[in-house]
Amino acid sequence: MAQTEHTDFPLVATIDLGSNSFHMVLARVDHGEIRILERLGEKVQLGAGLDDQGMLDEEAMQRGVDCLRRFAQLINGLPTGAVRIVATNTLRVARNRDVFINRAKQVLGHPVDVISGREEARLIYLGVAHTLSDDAGKRLVVDIGGGSTEFIVGERFESILRESLHIGCVSFGRQFFADGRITAARYGQAYTAARLELMPIEQSIQRLGWEGAVGASGTIRAIGQCLRGAGLTDGEVTRDGLQWLKRKVLKAGHVDKLDLPGLKADRRPILPPGLAILDALFDALGVQTMQHSEGALREGVLYEIYGRRQHEDVRERTLTALAERSHVDTEQAARVEAKALSLLGKVADSWELTDSKHADLLRWAARVHEIGMDIAHSQYHKHGAYLIEHADLPGFSRQEQQSMALLVRGHRRNLPNDERVAEVGEEGPALRRLCMLLRLAILYHHIRGFQEMPALEVKAAGKQLTLRFPPGWLKANPLTQADFAQEAQYWAKIGYTLTVR
Repeated sequence: MAQTEHTDFPLVATIDLGSNSFHMVLARVDHGEIRILERLGEKVQLGAGLDDQGMLDEEAMQRGVDCLRRFAQLINGLPTGAVRIVATNTLRVARNRDVFINRAKQVLGHPVDVISGREEARLIYLGVAHTLSDDAGKRLVVDIGGGSTEFIVGERFESILRESLHIGCVSFGRQFFADGRITAARYGQAYTAARLELMPIEQSIQRLGWEGAVGASGTIRAIGQCLRGAGLTDGEVTRDGLQWLKRKVLKAGHVDKLDLPGLKADRRPILPPGLAILDALFDALGVQTMQHSEGALREGVLYEIYGRRQHEDVRERTLTALAERSHVDTEQAARVEAKALSLLGKVADSWELTDSKHADLLRWAARVHEIGMDIAHSQYHKHGAYLIEHADLPGFSRQEQQSMALLVRGHRRNLPNDERVAEVGEEGPALRRLCMLLRLAILYHHIRGFQEMPALEVKAAGKQLTLRFPPGWLKANPLTQADFAQEAQYWAKIGYTLTVR
């Protein structure tokens, strides 16, 4: 199980819960460099367990849990912060994902972050950029996964364009080659479906341009190995090579008969759909040759962990940019942030808010709680919550965005009720208390810096919190007194007692 969090850890690990395979990387941080110690990977095919209603079946979940039990031994005892587990397309779309995520957390002792498609793309590029030579010039990076395919154009270590499409070798295999038969008509249908998905992003990618194309997935590596095995290339994928392989695949007629040099048996079922997708993107984007990179999502997550340790957290840049675009009053946000963290420090033990993630969420929410004003002042807390929950915010997981949205949604008017708290799972009660602290900090600075504010005494116990102002101060400041009196009424609706003296 995870130990107490700290930031100075020599070993770091990432686990990638993909739609086709689960991968794990264990690495050592040595003199500022990340050195890979172990790589593990298993074909779980979690995405194959999704039914038409978007529910994961028990068999697929059990395959995943069994795999994670084998991974768990290598990370047993690593502290919180040294391990990051990310989930991609299948767990993005599965309606019962929380069932699997809770099982995974019990086995691994660390939380699972569900990341958006564009966040997955950003991390993939980060992994590729750190694996390849640091050359100038733009590159196109493609990762064909089990349930989605990511496209990134970037230069050096920065991604410029990030896209994620719902085309993958597992989902396309189920849709077009379910019984294993391979025909020209079925291949054509898969190719056309991929081309249609690519149409909205073709021009954007071509407009940016690039000097080299890189594939970061097992599917692209497998195709390159087939071409190498036939003596056609040194492992890179070419247009001529794709057409040669297409003829071989169609001639086989069935996935069981795919006997190609360099092709592993467990890759046979997903080769035809993966080939159709790669064929389509070569044509759509005008790719001539594609190299392969061993770096991918899991390596990108490793470097993200290391960056956070070095205080280079992309989430900080994301929120700064969001606040600037939304014309946030940054001075007010800073006042609210400082007061909210001060209140947290006084009640953290009593209210069980001692995890560093609690401080992070409170700090982030304070910075952006007014972004909704850029849309309209009326119900701006709802506008802000919607933006935070649904925007592509680089560096943040889906759960972090949902939690932050809850705080912003609840920072004024009614506090989050039990139903809304239940939506965010076991962290709900803690998030509601963080929301209360955010609200108090906002009320404290209602005058927006034009008034010298006094020190506060704060005491929390169970569902009670007492604020004590200096004698006579509230009577001399009736607006603040009225603010806190009304706030006490909101707290009473959810069974909490706020006492202000």
